[in-house]
Amino acid sequence: MAGGAADCQFWERELGRRCRLYELSNKERISVAAASKLLCNMVYSYKGMGLSMGTMVTGWDKTGPNLYYVDNDGQRLKSHLFSVGSGSTYAYGVLDAGYRKDLTPEEAIDLARRAIYHATYRDAYSGGFVT
Repeated sequence: MAGGAADCQFWERELGRRCRLYELSNKERISVAAASKLLCNMVYSYKGMGLSMGTMVTGWDKTGPNLYYVDNDGQRLKSHLFSVGSGSTYAYGVLDAGYRKDLTPEEAIDLARRAIYHATYRDAYSGGFVT
């Protein structure tokens, strides 16, 4: 997640709570698409009220791996590649140069590490730490 710390923490916790309630009610885990739609619907009702949040909702469900981007206005996008936050332009530079559809898991992990490294250490607002 990227954005204001309070907004990110609250919405991450709230999404986790609602996903757990879904799991208890339906006896199965929620899909990644449904979880991202839940978050999208929750934050959309606060559109224009000053939320600061951009997040990637990702996971592996019955349909395979999925990746969604949800922002503070309730925009929801599905893709195979995202980067969020103030360092995302640095990360995209690394990702654009090194991404291929046929990456092995080891190559993908190395590419992700390099993207995070450059986003974290080149961006003045990231603070140089990964949590």
